[in-house]
Amino acid sequence: MEHHPTFIQIPNFLGALGIPGDWVPEQVAMAWVVMAILIGVSYLATRRLDAVPGPIQNLMEVVVETFLDLLTQMIGPKGKRYLPLIGTAGLFILVGNLLGTVPGFKPPTANLNTTAALAITVFLSYNYFGIREHGIIAYLRHFCGPILWLAPIMFPIELIGHLARPISLSIRLFGNIFGEESVVAILLSLIWLGIPYVIYLGIMMPLSLFTSIVQSFVFVMLSMVYIAGAVQTEHEEHH
Repeated sequence: MEHHPTFIQIPNFLGALGIPGDWVPEQVAMAWVVMAILIGVSYLATRRLDAVPGPIQNLMEVVVETFLDLLTQMIGPKGKRYLPLIGTAGLFILVGNLLGTVPGFKPPTANLNTTAALAITVFLSYNYFGIREHGIIAYLRHFCGPILWLAPIMFPIELIGHLARPISLSIRLFGNIFGEESVVAILLSLIWLGIPYVIYLGIMMPLSLFTSIVQSFVFVMLSMVYIAGAVQTEHEEHH
């Protein structure tokens, strides 16, 4: 299904080296737009840190504090060390989702390649964090369950469950955003009737904003749950 056209098509300059393709993939171009937005906002927020913050600095401080509170609640006092991963992924997904509400732009998260890359990054990261925290032997022991003689059964079950996490993370985010974009594309293709445009502004726009925020929150929360399960000790998990 075709989506509403985008304004950005970037020539693939690597074509001169024999790499096939005349254009950078659309989701990559949109990801670059999201990164440019985040870098620009970060620069404006931190170029002059004042005791009395301006509106952009104040906004970013609220965002960072929100992430820190969630990490502390989910993981504990050590949660702030995972802020770079969770904050970057959360803001990228949120801005990417919201980009779809701007006419002429397509959210990069409406492409499975983007969501899979995000999910795999989280998957590799939380396993690395768990191994760093406990050591590889103790970390793998978590996959064996509480009873030793059940390990031959529990280990493959736990392994399959962990391998399914990046699949579920990527498909959930992709499916929701792609479905939303598909509905918007259908409505915009019927814009000449007049009524669908009213529906888009009155119903789909607020719904798109709501979906963008919720899906970002779900991805971030699940990522924090996975990290917490990997790094916390048995005592902390019981508590």
